[in-house]
Amino acid sequence: MKTTIDLTGKRALVTGGAQGIGAEICRELAACGADVAINYYSSAEKAEALASELSGTCGVKALAIHADVSKSNAVKSMFEMLDDSFGGIDILINNAGIENIHHILQLPEDAWDHVIDTNLKGTLRCSQEAGKRMARDGGGVIVNITSIHDSVPRKGLAHYCTAKAGITMLSKCMALELADNNIRVNCIAPGAIETEMNREEIKAFGVEKFNQWIPQGRIGTVQDVAPSVAFLCSDLAAYITGADLYMDGAYRLATIQYDPRPSSPQNHL
Repeated sequence: MKTTIDLTGKRALVTGGAQGIGAEICRELAACGADVAINYYSSAEKAEALASELSGTCGVKALAIHADVSKSNAVKSMFEMLDDSFGGIDILINNAGIENIHHILQLPEDAWDHVIDTNLKGTLRCSQEAGKRMARDGGGVIVNITSIHDSVPRKGLAHYCTAKAGITMLSKCMALELADNNIRVNCIAPGAIETEMNREEIKAFGVEKFNQWIPQGRIGTVQDVAPSVAFLCSDLAAYITGADLYMDGAYRLATIQYDPRPSSPQNHL
């Protein structure tokens, strides 16, 4: 018997939901029956178009909400708008994030602050606002989109990696503290995922390099990520909290590139 994910009647907010992984998560949650609020910062047209798409194809309530998650007042206003439109929240997906490249010795303080404020403090701010409402209403689910760089360092991205590592520990702390409120908190940590934003960059760098480095032999897609998010939001994952699910085709495990095994796989049996 095929088990399906049913989120009918659930009210979800996806930060950074207008494009990339966030947009596909919005589509997946709506396909499972959830009403979806799409948070955006600079992609108003994409967010509005996605909201229309979800309403039309899935028959759910969908709306676009502008907010800069690095600003406390903006986050509070966003949740007040959500209260007016949905009456509360059952699912929060903290997906909004930024990155920029700087050598560690030339990393400007304002660049550090902007990444930490958006990626890490934004996750905390949104989780606090959502958590208060979930606790009032009997429970809910928070899924934080981190990265394999919560544990794998990357040159030029010390601030980004630090923020992602912070989100992972923050998620575990929230899972521990909020269990009494029937609120589950988990992480999804993608590896190399192709989106419309990075597709040309990946091509310029060399798709074949990623295909060689990733043990499963291919770069991930947004469709690889979204269904697992929906699963964690569903009752099928009712006993899962405090988990960090890596979705990277074993990319982070491939530090050692040489292979001393005999060429025939039969020799390993």
